[in-house]
Amino acid sequence: MALDANIKAQLNQYLALLEGDIVLKISIGDDAVSSEMRNLIDEIASMSPRISVENAKLNRTPSFEVNRPNGASGITFAGVPLGHEFTSLVLALLQVSGRKPKIDDALIENIKNIKGNFNFETYVSLTCHNCPDVVQALNTMAALNPNITHTMIEGGAFQKEVEERQIMAVPNIYLNGDFFESGRVTLEEIIAKIDTGAAARDAEVLNAKDPYDVLILGGGPAGAAAAIYAARKGIRTGVVAERFGGQVMDTLGIENFIATKYTEGSKLAAQLEEHVKEYDVDIMNLQTAKSVRKNEMVEIELENGAILKTKALIVATGARWRNVNVPGEKEYKNKGVAYCPHCDGPLFKGKDVAVIGGGNSGIEAAIDLAGVVRHVTVLEFMPELKADAVLQERLYSLPNVTVYKNVQTKEITGTDVVNGISFIDRETQEEIHVKLDGVFVQIGLVPNTEFIGDLVERSRFGEIIVDGHGATNISGIFAAGDCTNSVYKQIIIAMGSGANAALGAFDYLIRN
Repeated sequence: MALDANIKAQLNQYLALLEGDIVLKISIGDDAVSSEMRNLIDEIASMSPRISVENAKLNRTPSFEVNRPNGASGITFAGVPLGHEFTSLVLALLQVSGRKPKIDDALIENIKNIKGNFNFETYVSLTCHNCPDVVQALNTMAALNPNITHTMIEGGAFQKEVEERQIMAVPNIYLNGDFFESGRVTLEEIIAKIDTGAAARDAEVLNAKDPYDVLILGGGPAGAAAAIYAARKGIRTGVVAERFGGQVMDTLGIENFIATKYTEGSKLAAQLEEHVKEYDVDIMNLQTAKSVRKNEMVEIELENGAILKTKALIVATGARWRNVNVPGEKEYKNKGVAYCPHCDGPLFKGKDVAVIGGGNSGIEAAIDLAGVVRHVTVLEFMPELKADAVLQERLYSLPNVTVYKNVQTKEITGTDVVNGISFIDRETQEEIHVKLDGVFVQIGLVPNTEFIGDLVERSRFGEIIVDGHGATNISGIFAAGDCTNSVYKQIIIAMGSGANAALGAFDYLIRN
Protein backbone atom coordinates (compact mmCIF):
# COMPACT_ATOMS: atom_id res chain seq x y z
CA MET A 1 0.00 0.00 0.00
CA ALA A 2 1.03 3.61 -0.49
CA LEU A 3 0.49 6.49 1.91
CA ASP A 4 -1.99 9.05 0.63
CA ALA A 5 -0.73 12.47 -0.40
CA ASN A 6 -1.87 14.33 2.73
CA ILE A 7 -0.30 11.83 5.14
CA LYS A 8 2.88 11.78 3.08
CA ALA A 9 3.12 15.59 3.16
CA GLN A 10 2.69 15.61 6.95
CA LEU A 11 5.21 12.81 7.34
CA ASN A 12 7.76 14.73 5.30
CA GLN A 13 7.47 17.62 7.74
CA TYR A 14 8.00 15.34 10.73
CA LEU A 15 10.92 13.46 9.21
CA ALA A 16 12.68 16.78 8.65
CA LEU A 17 12.80 17.03 12.48
CA LEU A 18 14.86 13.85 12.91
CA GLU A 19 17.98 14.64 14.94
CA GLY A 20 19.95 11.47 14.30
CA ASP A 21 20.10 8.37 12.10
CA ILE A 22 17.62 5.51 12.46
CA VAL A 23 17.88 1.85 11.50
CA LEU A 24 14.60 -0.02 10.91
CA LYS A 25 15.19 -3.75 11.42
CA ILE A 26 12.39 -5.66 9.72
CA SER A 27 11.31 -9.29 9.99
CA ILE A 28 8.83 -10.34 7.30
CA GLY A 29 7.40 -13.43 5.67
CA ASP A 30 5.31 -14.23 2.59
CA ASP A 31 1.93 -13.15 4.03
CA ALA A 32 -0.13 -10.11 3.07
CA VAL A 33 0.61 -8.23 6.29
CA SER A 34 4.35 -8.67 5.71
CA SER A 35 3.97 -7.27 2.20
CA GLU A 36 2.04 -4.26 3.56
CA MET A 37 4.72 -3.70 6.22
CA ARG A 38 7.54 -3.92 3.68
CA ASN A 39 5.87 -1.33 1.45
CA LEU A 40 5.30 1.03 4.38
CA ILE A 41 8.88 0.74 5.65
CA ASP A 42 10.38 1.21 2.18
CA GLU A 43 8.21 4.28 1.55
CA ILE A 44 9.19 5.87 4.88
CA ALA A 45 12.88 5.11 4.31
CA SER A 46 12.73 6.68 0.84
CA MET A 47 11.59 9.96 2.40
CA SER A 48 14.66 10.58 4.60
CA PRO A 49 18.39 9.91 4.14
CA ARG A 50 18.58 9.44 7.93
CA ILE A 51 16.55 6.20 7.78
CA SER A 52 18.03 2.88 6.64
CA VAL A 53 16.46 -0.60 6.56
CA GLU A 54 17.96 -3.97 7.52
CA ASN A 55 16.44 -7.44 7.36
CA ALA A 56 16.45 -9.29 10.68
CA LYS A 57 14.99 -12.28 12.49
CA LEU A 58 12.83 -10.93 15.32
CA ASN A 59 10.62 -12.64 17.90
CA ARG A 60 7.51 -12.01 15.80
CA THR A 61 6.95 -11.94 12.06
CA PRO A 62 5.91 -9.55 10.64
CA SER A 63 7.47 -6.91 12.89
CA PHE A 64 10.14 -4.23 12.91
CA GLU A 65 12.35 -2.46 15.43
CA VAL A 66 13.08 1.26 15.48
CA ASN A 67 16.76 1.39 16.40
CA ARG A 68 19.70 3.74 16.65
CA PRO A 69 22.81 2.90 14.60
CA ASN A 70 24.68 2.01 17.81
CA GLY A 71 22.02 -0.26 19.31
CA ALA A 72 18.41 -1.17 19.97
CA SER A 73 15.97 1.40 21.33
CA GLY A 74 13.67 -1.23 22.78
CA ILE A 75 10.74 -0.20 20.55
CA THR A 76 9.11 -2.82 18.31
CA PHE A 77 5.98 -2.74 16.15
CA ALA A 78 4.46 -6.18 15.46
CA GLY A 79 1.90 -5.63 12.71
CA VAL A 80 1.45 -2.53 10.59
CA PRO A 81 1.03 0.63 12.71
CA LEU A 82 -1.52 2.47 10.60
CA GLY A 83 -4.91 3.88 11.62
CA HIS A 84 -4.75 5.42 15.07
CA GLU A 85 -1.26 3.96 15.58
CA PHE A 86 0.44 5.85 12.75
CA THR A 87 1.12 8.74 15.13
CA SER A 88 2.78 6.26 17.51
CA LEU A 89 5.19 5.28 14.74
CA VAL A 90 6.00 8.91 13.88
CA LEU A 91 6.70 9.79 17.52
CA ALA A 92 8.86 6.69 17.93
CA LEU A 93 10.96 7.74 14.93
CA LEU A 94 11.43 11.23 16.35
CA GLN A 95 12.28 10.12 19.89
CA VAL A 96 14.69 7.36 18.84
CA SER A 97 16.45 9.91 16.62
CA GLY A 98 17.17 11.92 19.76
CA ARG A 99 14.29 14.38 19.81
CA LYS A 100 13.11 15.14 23.35
CA PRO A 101 9.60 13.87 24.17
CA LYS A 102 7.03 16.53 25.09
CA ILE A 103 6.82 15.69 28.79
CA ASP A 104 8.08 17.42 31.93
CA ASP A 105 11.82 17.26 32.63
CA ALA A 106 11.09 15.82 36.08
CA LEU A 107 9.14 12.97 34.47
CA ILE A 108 11.98 12.30 32.03
CA GLU A 109 14.44 12.02 34.92
CA ASN A 110 12.02 9.78 36.80
CA ILE A 111 11.83 7.40 33.82
CA LYS A 112 15.61 7.36 33.36
CA ASN A 113 16.09 6.46 37.02
CA ILE A 114 13.67 3.49 37.10
CA LYS A 115 15.61 0.37 38.13
CA GLY A 116 14.94 -3.19 37.01
CA ASN A 117 14.11 -4.86 33.70
CA PHE A 118 10.68 -4.18 32.23
CA ASN A 119 9.61 -5.84 28.99
CA PHE A 120 6.16 -4.52 28.01
CA GLU A 121 3.84 -5.87 25.31
CA THR A 122 0.64 -4.05 24.31
CA TYR A 123 -2.10 -5.66 22.23
CA VAL A 124 -4.02 -3.10 20.18
CA SER A 125 -6.56 -2.76 17.41
CA LEU A 126 -6.06 -0.06 14.81
CA THR A 127 -9.57 1.31 15.43
CA CYS A 128 -8.96 1.76 19.18
CA HIS A 129 -8.76 5.44 20.14
CA ASN A 130 -7.40 4.61 23.62
CA CYS A 131 -4.54 2.40 22.42
CA PRO A 132 -2.18 5.07 21.00
CA ASP A 133 -1.86 6.85 24.35
CA VAL A 134 -0.66 3.62 25.96
CA VAL A 135 1.63 2.69 23.07
CA GLN A 136 3.17 6.16 22.98
CA ALA A 137 3.69 6.24 26.76
CA LEU A 138 5.51 2.89 26.78
CA ASN A 139 7.51 3.76 23.66
CA THR A 140 8.67 6.95 25.39
CA MET A 141 9.78 4.95 28.41
CA ALA A 142 11.68 2.51 26.18
CA ALA A 143 13.37 5.35 24.29
CA LEU A 144 14.55 6.94 27.55
CA ASN A 145 15.54 3.91 29.64
CA PRO A 146 17.64 1.02 28.26
CA ASN A 147 16.15 -1.33 30.87
CA ILE A 148 12.66 -0.91 29.38
CA THR A 149 11.39 -2.43 26.11
CA HIS A 150 8.01 -2.21 24.46
CA THR A 151 6.32 -4.11 21.64
CA MET A 152 3.05 -2.96 20.09
CA ILE A 153 1.13 -6.01 18.81
CA GLU A 154 -1.69 -5.45 16.32
CA GLY A 155 -4.27 -8.08 17.23
CA GLY A 156 -5.52 -8.62 13.69
CA ALA A 157 -2.05 -9.65 12.52
CA PHE A 158 -1.51 -12.04 15.45
CA GLN A 159 -4.98 -13.52 15.91
CA LYS A 160 -3.70 -16.89 17.13
CA GLU A 161 -1.61 -15.21 19.83
CA VAL A 162 -4.60 -13.09 20.86
CA GLU A 163 -6.78 -16.19 21.19
CA GLU A 164 -4.13 -18.12 23.14
CA ARG A 165 -3.85 -15.29 25.65
CA GLN A 166 -7.64 -14.88 25.63
CA ILE A 167 -7.39 -11.18 24.94
CA MET A 168 -10.87 -9.73 24.43
CA ALA A 169 -10.27 -6.04 25.17
CA VAL A 170 -7.69 -3.49 24.09
CA PRO A 171 -5.35 -1.97 24.95
CA ASN A 172 -4.15 -5.02 26.88
CA ILE A 173 -0.72 -4.74 28.47
CA TYR A 174 1.65 -7.50 29.58
CA LEU A 175 4.81 -6.98 31.63
CA ASN A 176 7.56 -9.60 31.57
CA GLY A 177 5.05 -12.14 30.24
CA ASP A 178 2.33 -11.52 32.84
CA PHE A 179 -0.85 -9.47 32.59
CA PHE A 180 -0.21 -5.89 33.72
CA GLU A 181 -3.21 -3.68 32.87
CA SER A 182 -6.12 -3.31 30.47
CA GLY A 183 -7.67 -0.11 29.17
CA ARG A 184 -6.38 3.42 28.97
CA VAL A 185 -3.50 4.18 31.34
CA THR A 186 -1.31 7.25 31.28
CA LEU A 187 2.45 7.51 31.40
CA GLU A 188 2.24 8.70 35.01
CA GLU A 189 0.00 5.78 35.96
CA ILE A 190 2.40 3.25 34.47
CA ILE A 191 5.34 4.80 36.29
CA ALA A 192 3.39 4.81 39.55
CA LYS A 193 2.66 1.08 39.20
CA ILE A 194 6.28 0.07 38.67
CA ASP A 195 7.90 2.71 40.90
CA THR A 196 6.72 1.53 44.32
CA GLY A 197 7.94 4.58 46.25
CA ALA A 198 6.05 7.10 44.12
CA ALA A 199 2.87 7.27 46.28
CA ALA A 200 4.74 8.07 49.49
CA ARG A 201 6.82 10.76 47.78
CA ASP A 202 3.65 12.29 46.29
CA ALA A 203 1.92 12.35 49.69
CA GLU A 204 4.87 14.13 51.30
CA VAL A 205 4.85 16.82 48.61
CA LEU A 206 1.07 17.28 48.71
CA ASN A 207 0.91 17.56 52.51
CA ALA A 208 3.30 20.49 52.37
CA LYS A 209 1.08 22.57 50.08
CA ASP A 210 -0.49 25.79 51.39
CA PRO A 211 -4.30 26.07 51.52
CA TYR A 212 -6.09 27.00 48.30
CA ASP A 213 -8.72 29.64 47.71
CA VAL A 214 -10.51 27.23 45.37
CA LEU A 215 -9.72 23.55 44.97
CA ILE A 216 -11.40 21.56 42.21
CA LEU A 217 -11.83 17.81 42.33
CA GLY A 218 -11.93 16.51 38.78
CA GLY A 219 -10.14 17.25 35.52
CA GLY A 220 -12.93 16.73 32.99
CA PRO A 221 -14.80 19.46 31.08
CA ALA A 222 -16.52 20.78 34.25
CA GLY A 223 -13.31 20.77 36.30
CA ALA A 224 -11.27 22.38 33.52
CA ALA A 225 -13.82 25.16 33.03
CA ALA A 226 -14.00 25.76 36.79
CA ALA A 227 -10.20 25.96 37.00
CA ILE A 228 -9.95 28.48 34.17
CA TYR A 229 -12.71 30.71 35.55
CA ALA A 230 -11.28 30.58 39.07
CA ALA A 231 -7.69 31.26 37.98
CA ARG A 232 -8.79 34.23 35.89
CA LYS A 233 -10.04 35.81 39.11
CA GLY A 234 -6.46 35.83 40.39
CA ILE A 235 -7.10 33.47 43.30
CA ARG A 236 -5.01 30.47 44.38
CA THR A 237 -6.47 27.56 42.40
CA GLY A 238 -5.71 23.85 42.44
CA VAL A 239 -7.03 20.82 40.56
CA VAL A 240 -6.99 17.25 41.85
CA ALA A 241 -7.64 14.83 38.99
CA GLU A 242 -7.72 11.05 38.88
CA ARG A 243 -6.92 11.49 35.19
CA PHE A 244 -7.08 14.78 33.37
CA GLY A 245 -9.82 14.75 30.75
CA GLY A 246 -12.14 12.46 32.69
CA GLN A 247 -14.69 10.40 30.81
CA VAL A 248 -14.08 12.47 27.69
CA MET A 249 -10.94 10.35 27.30
CA ASP A 250 -13.20 7.34 26.61
CA THR A 251 -15.27 9.14 23.96
CA LEU A 252 -14.50 8.66 20.30
CA GLY A 253 -16.35 11.07 18.01
CA ILE A 254 -17.82 14.34 19.33
CA GLU A 255 -20.12 16.12 16.91
CA ASN A 256 -22.26 18.30 19.22
CA PHE A 257 -19.58 20.53 20.69
CA ILE A 258 -20.74 23.91 19.45
CA ALA A 259 -18.47 25.67 16.90
CA THR A 260 -16.47 22.46 16.42
CA LYS A 261 -18.00 20.21 13.76
CA TYR A 262 -16.04 17.16 14.83
CA THR A 263 -13.38 16.26 17.34
CA GLU A 264 -12.32 13.22 19.34
CA GLY A 265 -12.30 12.74 23.08
CA SER A 266 -8.56 12.35 23.54
CA LYS A 267 -7.92 15.46 21.44
CA LEU A 268 -10.44 17.53 23.41
CA ALA A 269 -8.97 16.28 26.71
CA ALA A 270 -5.50 17.38 25.61
CA GLN A 271 -6.86 20.79 24.64
CA LEU A 272 -8.57 21.15 28.03
CA GLU A 273 -5.31 20.42 29.86
CA GLU A 274 -3.34 22.73 27.58
CA HIS A 275 -5.81 25.56 28.21
CA VAL A 276 -5.78 25.09 31.99
CA LYS A 277 -1.98 25.14 31.97
CA GLU A 278 -2.07 28.62 30.42
CA TYR A 279 -3.06 29.85 33.89
CA ASP A 280 -1.47 29.63 37.33
CA VAL A 281 -3.26 26.43 38.31
CA ASP A 282 -1.67 23.76 40.49
CA ILE A 283 -2.58 20.49 38.75
CA MET A 284 -2.27 17.36 40.89
CA ASN A 285 -2.87 14.53 38.43
CA LEU A 286 -3.35 10.82 39.26
CA GLN A 287 -4.76 11.67 42.68
CA THR A 288 -8.05 10.36 44.06
CA ALA A 289 -10.13 11.89 46.84
CA LYS A 290 -10.90 9.51 49.70
CA SER A 291 -13.04 11.77 51.93
CA VAL A 292 -14.09 15.37 52.53
CA ARG A 293 -14.79 17.15 55.82
CA LYS A 294 -15.73 20.72 56.68
CA ASN A 295 -13.96 22.42 59.56
CA GLU A 296 -12.70 26.00 59.52
CA MET A 297 -11.68 25.13 55.96
CA VAL A 298 -12.73 22.28 53.69
CA GLU A 299 -10.27 19.40 54.08
CA ILE A 300 -9.80 16.72 51.40
CA GLU A 301 -8.05 13.46 52.25
CA LEU A 302 -6.49 11.70 49.27
CA GLU A 303 -6.06 7.96 48.79
CA ASN A 304 -2.31 8.27 49.39
CA GLY A 305 -2.96 9.82 52.83
CA ALA A 306 -2.23 13.43 51.95
CA ILE A 307 -4.59 16.16 53.18
CA LEU A 308 -5.29 19.32 51.18
CA LYS A 309 -7.09 22.38 52.55
CA THR A 310 -9.16 24.99 50.74
CA LYS A 311 -11.49 27.88 51.46
CA ALA A 312 -13.92 26.71 48.75
CA LEU A 313 -14.28 23.32 47.11
CA ILE A 314 -15.77 22.49 43.70
CA VAL A 315 -16.60 18.82 43.18
CA ALA A 316 -16.48 17.97 39.47
CA THR A 317 -15.69 14.26 39.62
CA GLY A 318 -18.01 13.27 36.78
CA ALA A 319 -19.51 9.84 36.26
CA ARG A 320 -18.52 6.36 35.12
CA TRP A 321 -20.15 3.57 33.13
CA ARG A 322 -22.93 1.88 35.07
CA ASN A 323 -22.45 -1.84 35.72
CA VAL A 324 -25.33 -4.22 35.11
CA ASN A 325 -24.38 -5.98 38.39
CA VAL A 326 -25.18 -9.57 37.50
CA PRO A 327 -23.11 -12.72 38.04
CA GLY A 328 -20.35 -12.97 35.45
CA GLU A 329 -19.94 -9.27 34.72
CA LYS A 330 -17.02 -8.74 37.07
CA GLU A 331 -15.56 -12.21 36.51
CA TYR A 332 -15.41 -11.82 32.72
CA LYS A 333 -14.50 -8.15 32.45
CA ASN A 334 -12.01 -7.92 29.57
CA LYS A 335 -12.66 -11.61 28.94
CA GLY A 336 -15.73 -10.96 26.86
CA VAL A 337 -17.44 -8.25 28.94
CA ALA A 338 -16.62 -4.84 27.47
CA TYR A 339 -17.77 -1.23 27.65
CA CYS A 340 -16.22 0.38 24.56
CA PRO A 341 -17.51 -0.92 21.20
CA HIS A 342 -15.10 1.30 19.25
CA CYS A 343 -12.07 -0.09 21.07
CA ASP A 344 -12.99 -3.74 21.50
CA GLY A 345 -15.45 -4.40 18.68
CA PRO A 346 -12.78 -5.51 16.16
CA LEU A 347 -11.69 -8.27 18.55
CA PHE A 348 -15.11 -9.90 18.05
CA LYS A 349 -14.99 -9.96 14.26
CA GLY A 350 -17.13 -12.81 12.96
CA LYS A 351 -18.45 -13.64 16.45
CA ASP A 352 -21.77 -13.21 18.26
CA VAL A 353 -22.21 -10.46 20.87
CA ALA A 354 -24.91 -8.85 23.01
CA VAL A 355 -25.48 -5.19 23.83
CA ILE A 356 -27.23 -4.46 27.12
CA GLY A 357 -29.06 -1.14 26.86
CA GLY A 358 -31.61 0.37 24.47
CA GLY A 359 -30.75 4.05 24.83
CA ASN A 360 -28.78 6.05 22.28
CA SER A 361 -25.43 4.67 23.46
CA GLY A 362 -26.62 1.07 23.34
CA ILE A 363 -28.23 1.31 19.92
CA GLU A 364 -25.30 3.24 18.46
CA ALA A 365 -23.04 0.47 19.80
CA ALA A 366 -25.26 -2.23 18.28
CA ILE A 367 -25.24 -0.52 14.87
CA ASP A 368 -21.47 -0.10 15.03
CA LEU A 369 -20.88 -3.71 16.08
CA ALA A 370 -23.25 -5.11 13.45
CA GLY A 371 -20.78 -4.03 10.78
CA VAL A 372 -18.00 -6.08 12.40
CA VAL A 373 -19.46 -9.09 14.21
CA ARG A 374 -21.61 -11.96 12.94
CA HIS A 375 -24.68 -11.21 15.06
CA VAL A 376 -25.80 -8.67 17.69
CA THR A 377 -28.42 -9.35 20.36
CA VAL A 378 -29.85 -6.20 21.98
CA LEU A 379 -31.38 -6.46 25.47
CA GLU A 380 -33.62 -3.65 26.79
CA PHE A 381 -35.19 -3.67 30.28
CA MET A 382 -38.13 -1.43 29.37
CA PRO A 383 -41.01 -2.41 27.04
CA GLU A 384 -39.68 -0.08 24.32
CA LEU A 385 -36.26 1.10 23.20
CA LYS A 386 -35.31 4.57 24.46
CA ALA A 387 -33.02 5.52 21.56
CA ASP A 388 -33.87 8.21 19.03
CA ALA A 389 -36.25 7.12 16.27
CA VAL A 390 -33.63 7.54 13.53
CA LEU A 391 -31.29 5.15 15.38
CA GLN A 392 -34.07 2.60 15.90
CA GLU A 393 -34.94 2.75 12.21
CA ARG A 394 -31.33 2.10 11.28
CA LEU A 395 -31.07 -0.75 13.82
CA TYR A 396 -34.15 -2.56 12.57
CA SER A 397 -32.89 -2.33 8.99
CA LEU A 398 -29.88 -4.50 9.82
CA PRO A 399 -30.17 -8.21 9.00
CA ASN A 400 -27.87 -9.47 11.76
CA VAL A 401 -29.54 -7.90 14.81
CA THR A 402 -32.11 -9.39 17.20
CA VAL A 403 -33.86 -7.14 19.74
CA TYR A 404 -35.35 -8.36 23.03
CA LYS A 405 -37.43 -5.77 24.90
CA ASN A 406 -38.90 -5.96 28.39
CA VAL A 407 -36.22 -8.38 29.56
CA GLN A 408 -33.98 -8.49 32.63
CA THR A 409 -30.40 -9.69 32.40
CA LYS A 410 -29.83 -12.54 34.85
CA GLU A 411 -26.29 -13.80 34.25
CA ILE A 412 -23.32 -13.57 31.92
CA THR A 413 -22.02 -17.11 31.57
CA GLY A 414 -18.61 -18.46 30.67
CA THR A 415 -15.72 -20.73 31.49
CA ASP A 416 -12.42 -18.90 31.02
CA VAL A 417 -14.18 -16.38 28.76
CA VAL A 418 -17.78 -15.37 28.04
CA ASN A 419 -19.86 -18.04 26.30
CA GLY A 420 -23.40 -16.72 26.72
CA ILE A 421 -25.98 -14.58 28.47
CA SER A 422 -29.18 -15.49 30.35
CA PHE A 423 -32.14 -13.13 30.69
CA ILE A 424 -35.78 -13.28 31.81
CA ASP A 425 -38.82 -12.13 29.86
CA ARG A 426 -40.44 -9.79 32.39
CA GLU A 427 -43.94 -10.51 31.12
CA THR A 428 -43.89 -14.31 30.85
CA GLN A 429 -41.02 -14.95 33.35
CA GLU A 430 -39.50 -17.29 30.76
CA GLU A 431 -35.72 -17.62 31.07
CA ILE A 432 -33.79 -17.43 27.80
CA HIS A 433 -30.13 -18.28 27.23
CA VAL A 434 -28.23 -17.08 24.14
CA LYS A 435 -24.82 -18.44 23.24
CA LEU A 436 -22.36 -15.70 22.34
CA ASP A 437 -18.77 -14.52 22.72
CA GLY A 438 -19.04 -11.00 24.10
CA VAL A 439 -21.29 -8.63 26.04
CA PHE A 440 -21.15 -4.84 25.71
CA VAL A 441 -22.70 -2.98 28.66
CA GLN A 442 -24.27 0.37 27.67
CA ILE A 443 -26.75 1.31 30.40
CA GLY A 444 -25.80 4.81 31.42
CA LEU A 445 -23.72 6.48 34.10
CA VAL A 446 -23.11 6.48 37.87
CA PRO A 447 -21.88 9.70 39.56
CA ASN A 448 -18.45 9.51 41.21
CA THR A 449 -19.56 10.88 44.57
CA GLU A 450 -19.16 8.02 47.05
CA PHE A 451 -16.16 9.69 48.69
CA ILE A 452 -18.21 12.66 49.89
CA GLY A 453 -20.73 10.48 51.73
CA ASP A 454 -23.48 12.30 53.60
CA LEU A 455 -21.56 15.57 53.95
CA VAL A 456 -23.68 17.17 51.21
CA GLU A 457 -27.18 16.41 50.02
CA ARG A 458 -27.35 13.87 47.21
CA SER A 459 -30.20 12.47 45.12
CA ARG A 460 -31.26 8.83 45.33
CA PHE A 461 -28.98 8.23 42.36
CA GLY A 462 -25.97 9.68 44.22
CA GLU A 463 -25.93 12.97 42.31
CA ILE A 464 -24.90 16.05 44.31
CA ILE A 465 -27.80 18.49 44.53
CA VAL A 466 -26.83 22.06 43.65
CA ASP A 467 -28.64 25.40 43.29
CA GLY A 468 -28.43 27.98 40.52
CA HIS A 469 -24.96 29.06 41.72
CA GLY A 470 -23.57 25.52 41.77
CA ALA A 471 -23.68 25.57 45.59
CA THR A 472 -24.50 22.55 47.73
CA ASN A 473 -26.30 22.69 51.07
CA ILE A 474 -22.91 23.09 52.82
CA SER A 475 -21.40 26.57 52.64
CA GLY A 476 -18.12 26.65 50.75
CA ILE A 477 -18.77 23.41 48.85
CA PHE A 478 -19.89 23.61 45.22
CA ALA A 479 -20.35 21.00 42.50
CA ALA A 480 -20.53 20.89 38.70
CA GLY A 481 -20.96 18.57 35.76
CA ASP A 482 -22.11 14.97 35.54
CA CYS A 483 -21.71 14.32 39.28
CA THR A 484 -24.58 16.73 39.99
CA ASN A 485 -28.35 16.59 39.51
CA SER A 486 -27.99 18.36 36.16
CA VAL A 487 -30.74 16.93 33.96
CA TYR A 488 -28.62 16.49 30.83
CA LYS A 489 -25.16 14.95 30.89
CA GLN A 490 -23.42 16.69 28.01
CA ILE A 491 -19.89 18.07 27.60
CA ILE A 492 -21.00 21.60 26.82
CA ILE A 493 -23.43 21.63 29.76
CA ALA A 494 -20.69 20.34 32.10
CA MET A 495 -18.39 23.15 30.97
CA GLY A 496 -21.07 25.74 31.62
CA SER A 497 -21.80 24.35 35.07
CA GLY A 498 -18.07 24.36 35.87
CA ALA A 499 -17.83 28.04 35.00
CA ASN A 500 -21.01 28.68 36.99
CA ALA A 501 -19.65 26.91 40.08
CA ALA A 502 -16.36 28.82 39.88
CA LEU A 503 -18.21 32.13 39.74
CA GLY A 504 -20.38 30.98 42.63
CA ALA A 505 -17.30 30.01 44.63
CA PHE A 506 -15.64 33.37 43.93
CA ASP A 507 -18.78 35.20 45.03
CA TYR A 508 -18.76 33.09 48.22
CA LEU A 509 -15.13 34.01 48.91
CA ILE A 510 -15.54 37.74 48.53
CA ARG A 511 -18.62 37.72 50.78
CA ASN A 512 -16.98 35.58 53.48
